[in-house]
Amino acid sequence: MGSSSDKKRKSAEDTTPQIKKKKIDSEKSSKSPKFINVGAVKKPQYAPPVVAATSGLALSSSIQFQAYATPADKTSKRKKNGAPAQELLLHSANHRTMDYTAREDRTGDSSDPYLKHYIGIFNPKTAEVEIVEARKTVLRGTVRSQKAVDEAMEEKTQKQQMMAMRNELGEAFGTKKAKKAIRDVTENAITSQKVGQSELVMMDAIKTATKDMSTKEDLQAAVDNARPVPRGNFDADEIADVYVPSQIIGSEVLNAIPVMDWQESVKNLEDIQVPSRFVAKRVSNVASSDDAVHRLRVLRYLLFVIIFWNATSQGRERGTRSIGRRDKLREVMAPAPEIVIENIRRKFSDGGVMRKTHVDLLMTHCCAFAAIIDGFKVNTIDLREDLKLEQKQLNQYFIEIGARVKQQKVADKMENFAVLQLPLQFPKIRLPARKR
Repeated sequence: MGSSSDKKRKSAEDTTPQIKKKKIDSEKSSKSPKFINVGAVKKPQYAPPVVAATSGLALSSSIQFQAYATPADKTSKRKKNGAPAQELLLHSANHRTMDYTAREDRTGDSSDPYLKHYIGIFNPKTAEVEIVEARKTVLRGTVRSQKAVDEAMEEKTQKQQMMAMRNELGEAFGTKKAKKAIRDVTENAITSQKVGQSELVMMDAIKTATKDMSTKEDLQAAVDNARPVPRGNFDADEIADVYVPSQIIGSEVLNAIPVMDWQESVKNLEDIQVPSRFVAKRVSNVASSDDAVHRLRVLRYLLFVIIFWNATSQGRERGTRSIGRRDKLREVMAPAPEIVIENIRRKFSDGGVMRKTHVDLLMTHCCAFAAIIDGFKVNTIDLREDLKLEQKQLNQYFIEIGARVKQQKVADKMENFAVLQLPLQFPKIRLPARKR
């Protein structure tokens, strides 16, 4: 048994140097030759080799390119300088999402037009190196999906331009039915489009941002509340309950207005001299009517307001009015009590100055009091003379309190009447016109 194992070990040891000898022989045979011959420079017969700068791209070795040659301009300097007369282009569409294009680098033509690139090809059998002229190119990549979207957008833009031109012609020369159809298509265009996920997200964001935005009704209500008009109950069922003097003036101030002297003068058929055409023409009729005391107090408060307005002068700032001193107001507004004078001063001025808001508020109060005195249908000529306004201005103040201004023939003459009736018609918000 021992002799047989020794024989086996001997045979294994005998085979080992033979394997080493074979390796040494193969290494000797694969050694490079001591001398390499460099052949002459050759021009490629077919497609030339290419030296490509990838410009940061990680290009797979499996990408295959198609070569294209474009004839260069005959008058170009490259042909005179000995450069190739054809421009080389390589293109590959093997990648799933990328298109690769390699173009010749022409940036160095002006700096060094004689610069050329060469590639050495070594042949181990003949121990020779062939020098072949190569083309320098720059490789760039383009995302194919993005390119497709751009092309689709260009087609869509052309269609939209054609449609816009047709719509403009239809708006200019079309019939009413055609114009209405064009407007309907424009307003409902968003419903006919396919809304993507990004558009849905954007619409949700817009909806969230605009959910607390004021509607047209809210804006109209805000304008109505900020309008310089007397305090009124605009939800009333009767026109007499809209502008109530006790609420506008105040019960305490209204009850403090003296009217006994007017009642005595009317009773004795005496003339009442007042600096107001409107009041002078109506004091007798009001004093002999039902609820004469209440209506006379409203009429006299209107007289005090007109006197207060006529006592003002041009202010220092543009568009303002300056009111007189208290002693002067007491003199011109006599026999008005102090509480009435202070009520008018505070209501229609601030710091002795009447600004546009105060002026508008005073004018609308006068219009409301005049409507109450005349049974909610006022001939505006007398009030226009008292307030020294143009007819257009006075009409606008009546419109501000909700009245309708109409023209009516009186004694062969057209005169303006302001009618206050339910429902009141206040000026509406004017939205900007839609641009074509």
